[in-house]
Amino acid sequence: MSGTLFSGREFDRRRVLHSGAGLLALLAPARARAQSRRGGTLTVATQGEPRTLVPLLDTNTQTRNISTKIVEGLLTYDRQFTPQPLLATAWTVSADGLAYTFTLRRGVTWHDGREFTAEDVQFSLLTLQKHGPRGRISFAAINRVETPDPHTAIVRLSKPTPYFLKALSAAESPIVPKHAYPSDDIGASPNNNAPVGSGPFIFGEWKRDSYIRLRRNPNYWRPDRPYLDGVVVKFVGDAAAASTALETCEADVSGFVALPDLERLSQNEKLVVASERDAYLNNAEVLEFNLDNPNLARREVRHAIAHAIDRDFIRQWIYYGRAEPIESPIPAVLSTYYDPTSFRFGFDVKQANRLLDEAGILRGGDDNRFSLRLTFIPGAAFKKTAEFIRQALSRIGIKVDVIEGDLGTFIKSVYYDRSFDLNVNGLGLLFDPTVGVQRIYWSDGIRHPLPYVNAAHYDNPAVDDLFRRASVEIDESSRAAQFKQIQNIVGQDLPAFPLVALQTVTVSNRQVHDLYNSVDLTAGDFSDTWLDP
Repeated sequence: MSGTLFSGREFDRRRVLHSGAGLLALLAPARARAQSRRGGTLTVATQGEPRTLVPLLDTNTQTRNISTKIVEGLLTYDRQFTPQPLLATAWTVSADGLAYTFTLRRGVTWHDGREFTAEDVQFSLLTLQKHGPRGRISFAAINRVETPDPHTAIVRLSKPTPYFLKALSAAESPIVPKHAYPSDDIGASPNNNAPVGSGPFIFGEWKRDSYIRLRRNPNYWRPDRPYLDGVVVKFVGDAAAASTALETCEADVSGFVALPDLERLSQNEKLVVASERDAYLNNAEVLEFNLDNPNLARREVRHAIAHAIDRDFIRQWIYYGRAEPIESPIPAVLSTYYDPTSFRFGFDVKQANRLLDEAGILRGGDDNRFSLRLTFIPGAAFKKTAEFIRQALSRIGIKVDVIEGDLGTFIKSVYYDRSFDLNVNGLGLLFDPTVGVQRIYWSDGIRHPLPYVNAAHYDNPAVDDLFRRASVEIDESSRAAQFKQIQNIVGQDLPAFPLVALQTVTVSNRQVHDLYNSVDLTAGDFSDTWLDP
């Protein structure tokens, strides 16, 4: 396969530039429209503060959603998931699928004034391959990145990577300036917390526990963009505070409102409530079992716990219907690979108790069989889910202690200290199973701990092998068969139990327009967003 692709706006720009006498007539109204939309600062209320502002080492949503206004990727994607130019204006793929040649956008400068070149692409992709929680999987086949000239990058792969072009968004694979990382200690670079990027907004200030301020990039390569003068991301104490900020117009938009407030907010004529499935991230709430625990190492115990949890209750009452049923870790939108038959553990308390009794795990004098520690990724709904699971498991004689902590504490407890037994996690199942789902089960995460990689410590060589084969399989029918076989195995082994598929819920002021301009919704760049005067 080979080819060169341009986005619609690239094509239009070429058409306009060749229109001769009609050039001024076409440009004048466009400039007038842009000028009428210019100005204003968008205030975003968010719950929780990111650990870093560049998703090289941490792919948490809080980081992604802010970083993509500052840094860019090689590509962006429309709602049909068709790649569109961003820092790359064109690309070709060799017939054997082992070489991707990217023509890079000319005239792009970093926010510090230095020129963007192919060496920045080379550095970013190889750094993600070595250090990125997902990059170690999605870019595992990169052999080298060649830079024959400043505006050409050639990625050479050691084996086919069928999802490669889908992994090049700003949030997933940020392109960062090589000169901002002079040391091999990537985590020590000041650029992680005060990033220099090429995007529509320039980092201004991070006042800890309060806000992050971005300002308009006056030298952005996209003419007349962004419309906004700036963006302020305010950290609010909790989801209820975000709702209040919207109602009082202290914030223009938030994706972290209290779900019980949605009905009230939807009645406010100043506000718009919207929910949509993010087809790039495919976020889900997942219960993970620590298989180092002797009780949880037994498959029948994990099955019993799954039967004891009413997932529809979680969907209806914890998420107020703003979530969807889930029957597989592979998202239903990836219909070619999806098999819903392996994770159908219906809510059945009698069956759960029966499984535990038959396993010889009996109730003691206090009516408990054993105790577990349950951690959860910070978030109001995750906390409520943890409390609900605590109550649900008490009905089958399992005592649960819920452990709370901030994001840093959570990551340390789950992925490094292993001081948990059950874990309620929010995971992006992503745009391809090799990138988003494999990490849940990948045994490499045992030997090389990383956030959001194999919290269960699941180790199944057959599953590892199937994932390896699927990662390079270019025949879609064969790849689908491999993923369906994986679902059958991990559905029975059940190291992780999908609870609900999450929607992106956003509440915004009616004065806000064109908030999203990418398939990954909140990880868009705000370059097209504008405010009513």
